[in-house]
Amino acid sequence: MEHIKKGAVVLKAAPAAGDMALINRLTLRELTEEEVFTFRVAAADTQVDRDFERFSKECLEKLAELYVGKPFIADHQWSSGNQVARVYAGAVETGEDGVSRLILSCYMLRSGASQTMIDAIEAGINREVSVGVAVKRATCSICGADKARAYCEHRPGKSYDGALCTVELGDPEDAYEVSFVAVPSQREAGVVKRYAGDREKPAGPPEDTDAARRKQLTAVIALEKIKFLEEVPTT
Repeated sequence: MEHIKKGAVVLKAAPAAGDMALINRLTLRELTEEEVFTFRVAAADTQVDRDFERFSKECLEKLAELYVGKPFIADHQWSSGNQVARVYAGAVETGEDGVSRLILSCYMLRSGASQTMIDAIEAGINREVSVGVAVKRATCSICGADKARAYCEHRPGKSYDGALCTVELGDPEDAYEVSFVAVPSQREAGVVKRYAGDREKPAGPPEDTDAARRKQLTAVIALEKIKFLEEVPTT
């Protein structure tokens, strides 16, 4: 089994006039280029990752919209004082390798308090991120079942008749935040995930139809997947 690790790079990007217009849509006063530090991250892509999951391109395109205005924090500490930057634009870019990547453009205010963080980004010390999103569909590559809503006996990473089982994530409901993290020593650090359909196959009569339908409508996969940043050429 091949565990795919993505090269980790955060790129500094000098804000252009168009970038400042997008940034100032999120501010209470108009900022100037001299006041902000901007950078881009490749937060997710369509490759099968080390959890044997992949985002669909359509999912990434929706996440690009959902992420605008969302906070960039550190170590997943959800507090107002821990916000270090904010996402001001999102886009999906497809490289020559055919892989589509979710590119998030972020900004932070230059100040004495933020200079240490800026120095760490420029020095390549702060480069790994973890993204937190919620999606409503997780499609099994073997049988096509939506693992968020129905039981499926196939497990990601296992082979069935020579075919590797993977899961395609789609239909995003929300994007929570992006967080700088240290390179995780525990391989699954940051993963908070449960497939609604991945419980043991129920015995006895089927569930009440209305109750099952309500569960289907409310099933959401909560994901905080460690993602390594892809180096993306500046345009």
